[in-house]
Amino acid sequence: MRVLHLTDRLSARGGADWHLLGVMAEQVRRGHEVIVAVGRRDPGVVTPAQVVEVPVLADGRRLAPVSMALPQADVVHVHNAIGPAVLRWVATKNGLATVQDHRSFCPGRGKLTAAGEVCRVAMSADACADCFDDPGYRDAIVALTGERRDALRGMAAVVVLSRYMQAELADVGIDATVIPPFVHCLRHTGEAPANRQRDCVLFAGRLVDAKGVRDAIAAWREADVDLPLVIAGTGSLRRAPDFAALTAGVEVLGWVPHERFGALLARAHALLLPSRWQEPFGIVGLEALW
Repeated sequence: MRVLHLTDRLSARGGADWHLLGVMAEQVRRGHEVIVAVGRRDPGVVTPAQVVEVPVLADGRRLAPVSMALPQADVVHVHNAIGPAVLRWVATKNGLATVQDHRSFCPGRGKLTAAGEVCRVAMSADACADCFDDPGYRDAIVALTGERRDALRGMAAVVVLSRYMQAELADVGIDATVIPPFVHCLRHTGEAPANRQRDCVLFAGRLVDAKGVRDAIAAWREADVDLPLVIAGTGSLRRAPDFAALTAGVEVLGWVPHERFGALLARAHALLLPSRWQEPFGIVGLEALW
């Protein structure tokens, strides 16, 4: 079977990226012909040698509207691509989509209100008004999110990774099937769980306030445990004026490549996951249980 994947980026920087790499590797293993059309390719990404890449759709940031000829495929799958034109094109091919984040049903703060509380209201211009200071920007982003939602409604199938995401899509009229992601981080280390040297407390993820980085540091300090806190990840919080003071006494590693991340997880006595936003699927928690 020939499978065509479309994605805004080919990267190894996060759970959604590793999910697609794992899906393609498994399809190759099963003897399928795999093609991937890519908007942006990060350096150093390794795909199976049998995967054919089509990079000509790049617009500098994400997958450009698909108006040119692509190889014919038995299955067309859009993964982590959010351009409405791309989604509509896949729908015309009787294709399917994997929805990895909130951007098809929430134009604002990832299903958090302006006050930082969990939002339980389905998207609409009126319901989302309080999340924006600029009415013009609000109208534009609500309309764009609505286009994504409407395009997904035309898919032959929509896949999500969690029941939470399934429920959120149901609220905007989209039926989705839950297929949990691949978990394969620690198998790269060759280290059995019984041999772990648990010598740290770990926070791993994007360094943004929505991930609860400040809460993780505060909890570690208050617990006063005799283990260092290690932070793995990068993000906009690293540019905050108080970042150096915030992380005093904390080991900040920056981005840890996936092939080394399993060994880091094996060191952790505890993994901190204090996200303030609603995680579509916090895969690092599942990886830590491997």
